[in-house]
Amino acid sequence: MKSDTSKQLFDRGMKVLVEGCSSASRGPMNYAPYPAYIREGKGARLWDVDDNEYIDWQLSFGCLPLGHAHPAIVDIVQEKVMGGTHFATALEVEVEAAELIVEMLPHVDKVRFANTGTEACMTGVRMARGITGKRKVLKFEGHYHGWYDGLLVSTNPQAVTTLGHPNDPVRIPDSSGLTPGSLEDTLVCVWNDADALERMLKTHGHEIACVVMEGAMSNMGVIPPKPGYLKQVQEMCRAYDVLFYLDETVTGFRVAPGGAAELYDLQPDIVTFGKALGQGFPVAAIAGPDHIMESIEYGKVLHYGSHNAPRLGLYAAKTMLEEMRRDNNAGWTKINAIGEEMTTRLNQVARDTGQNMRVQNVGSMFHPVFTDLDEITGYRDFCGHVNLAKYGEFSKLMREQGVFFTGNKILHNLSCTAHTQADIDRTIEAAGNALEQMSRVG
Repeated sequence: MKSDTSKQLFDRGMKVLVEGCSSASRGPMNYAPYPAYIREGKGARLWDVDDNEYIDWQLSFGCLPLGHAHPAIVDIVQEKVMGGTHFATALEVEVEAAELIVEMLPHVDKVRFANTGTEACMTGVRMARGITGKRKVLKFEGHYHGWYDGLLVSTNPQAVTTLGHPNDPVRIPDSSGLTPGSLEDTLVCVWNDADALERMLKTHGHEIACVVMEGAMSNMGVIPPKPGYLKQVQEMCRAYDVLFYLDETVTGFRVAPGGAAELYDLQPDIVTFGKALGQGFPVAAIAGPDHIMESIEYGKVLHYGSHNAPRLGLYAAKTMLEEMRRDNNAGWTKINAIGEEMTTRLNQVARDTGQNMRVQNVGSMFHPVFTDLDEITGYRDFCGHVNLAKYGEFSKLMREQGVFFTGNKILHNLSCTAHTQADIDRTIEAAGNALEQMSRVG
């Protein structure tokens, strides 16, 4: 593939941008020696500045259930931008979008819009502390809740020897610049183990404001919860008088119309959304029942933001939800069916080529990992038994064939309504080629 123009842009970018772009996940750490600079996207396709075309399975890390430049999104944004971009005032579309979300989510009475999943999570944690008067928060190894200081711990792959005993995991800060105080009130527990959580709650429940978790671990590929586990978490939170906070930044409006809460029959006290909600625009939300959401009334628990409820983003969000709901939620039916087919067929091509690639999924979210385990059930499995370098090589070989699998070795790939059967077939063909080439090299 040609890459001269991307190389030129990277050289220019390195003079004025850290790593030549605005996030480490987009730069040479995952796309060595330099990334392809993307010029345009439409449907399930991307084109870079060198005119290379890709089938896109990264989809902005899950932000695009309808794919790129969906006609309904383009039409509404073009129409509404003529009336202004942002007012920082109350909006009609703000009410309309919230009404739609409340209608779709039986566990939600009220919504507050924000901009990013990180901001929503910061608010959710502050609400939990304000409501309960307790200070500690319990999170799980491998679960990512944005780059908020208080939860930026034990989310990156580490050597298994550094993790400590599963009954008392070592809290591993994920960044320099974090003060000891920022993590003082953060407890860490192993995930997918109900007994481990109960031990923590028996010991610390009187001082824990909330248990915060993803519905499926989404920062270590895709790791589904064990059957019945999430219901056990919810029941234990109720029993120990701890708020159950479900972070649906990744799973919300992605794995089902009602997200992981619908998929696993949950009624969380606090739930936050991001990514898919905005259909490519920075839109997030904090939501829950009335008795929880009233905590942010009139600044009792403070949540402000000049860009909260962005006008164009809310029109995009409302339109996306309307499109996905058509014909009895046909949008979710389609993307989940594609995710299932991709998972089944990638696993088959791995067997056919003799490679130890294992693909796990939750609906439309799927991801290949290279491991000798039959199943990855948690962070410690991922840290100890997954070959990240092999995935990096596999995804690079895929992109060289015009199939954009994410270069981020710990995230995941996704489907959208614009993907076709031909896209799936071409991707499976490319995967077979990539795995055979890896086998020849050894």
